[in-house]
Amino acid sequence: MSEAPRRATCHCGAVELEVTLVPEGMGSLRRCDCSFCRRRGAAPVSVKLADLRVVKGEEKLTLYTWGTRTAKHWFCATCGIYTHHQRRSDPTQYGVNAGCLEGVNPRDFEPIPWSDGVNHPSDRA
Repeated sequence: MSEAPRRATCHCGAVELEVTLVPEGMGSLRRCDCSFCRRRGAAPVSVKLADLRVVKGEEKLTLYTWGTRTAKHWFCATCGIYTHHQRRSDPTQYGVNAGCLEGVNPRDFEPIPWSDGVNHPSDRA
């Protein structure tokens, strides 16, 4: 049985997403220690590309990429909150900021597992 769609918003409410988490649901919650994610500090959950819809504020989303340009990180241009990113580790998925999910406090899921983004497989030639 598929999980019901969830609402996710930035802090100011300019951006609203509708997402359906992967079957693992909140069990997909992870943190990454790559140079970008460890500075950002958010804990994303997994969503298939087809299971994320921007309901409101697409024009408010700002895109950030670097390096291989595989990972694409979106932020609200008004409040600066990271809402989601297309994953470098699996470009068929988004990571959605769990702190943006309605009714979710990531602290309730501690300890949140870490993934090794410093030694990312894409960096090995």
